[in-house]
Amino acid sequence: MVRPTEYSSVQSRILHYAQEIGWIYIPPFEAEKRRGFDIKAVSPREQAKNASRFFTDTIFNKVIQFNPNYKDKKEDLLRLLDSPLSTIFGNRDFHRYLQGQRTFFSNEENREFNLILINYEHPDENIYEVTEEYYLFNGQYANREDFVFLINGIPVIVIECKNATKDEALAIGIDQIRRYHRETPEMMVPQQIFTTTESIGFSYGVTWNTIRRNIFNWKCEEIGRLEEKIKSFCDQQHLLDLIKKFILFAEQNEELNKYILRQH
Repeated sequence: MVRPTEYSSVQSRILHYAQEIGWIYIPPFEAEKRRGFDIKAVSPREQAKNASRFFTDTIFNKVIQFNPNYKDKKEDLLRLLDSPLSTIFGNRDFHRYLQGQRTFFSNEENREFNLILINYEHPDENIYEVTEEYYLFNGQYANREDFVFLINGIPVIVIECKNATKDEALAIGIDQIRRYHRETPEMMVPQQIFTTTESIGFSYGVTWNTIRRNIFNWKCEEIGRLEEKIKSFCDQQHLLDLIKKFILFAEQNEELNKYILRQH
């Protein structure tokens, strides 16, 4: 079956550039196995019915590595990470997990410890993976994201790709991100950043804030160079810095908003 035009013109290039800067490519079939898809089911929706949003073994193994006092089972960890609500408040809670600000209780030590999901001090100890056609069905709606980048089995950034021949291609990609929030908000709870590109432009923002004035253009020295934009924005240290330092939540008039600091 011939893939859509945007795959050959944009997605395949993104995948190539991402691998060149150290992201490990996980094919969709393998990614779905890692997420617990029921591969014996006939339809995609049935396959994804009870699937996780995470690469479950990867995240559990990293938690054991980074948290010597963590003795709970994998199911307990997944239950904990599934607990944040499918709202901006849940996204803030998950962001706190990613920053190591949430705790777990150790029965052996009879005390709380910070739960470490990402190693910011030693970035090489993290696992950086990228997959495509990331599918989620929540019982009512189904959506499929073009590219998802995962750190230690946790999806943290989504890239939507469009064909440059389409009018308002970037706007169409942003509309898709908005639709994901409406229809499958569970998908957007762990994800912190989104980008859209049609190979020339490259827009970025934070999940749970798709207001146009808070979506920015990622600039590099050579205008239109997709390779430079992908390699600079998706640089592993850059994404770690964005998650750790440059995503902010602010409450005003009982309303929670999320922001990302703009590129200088």
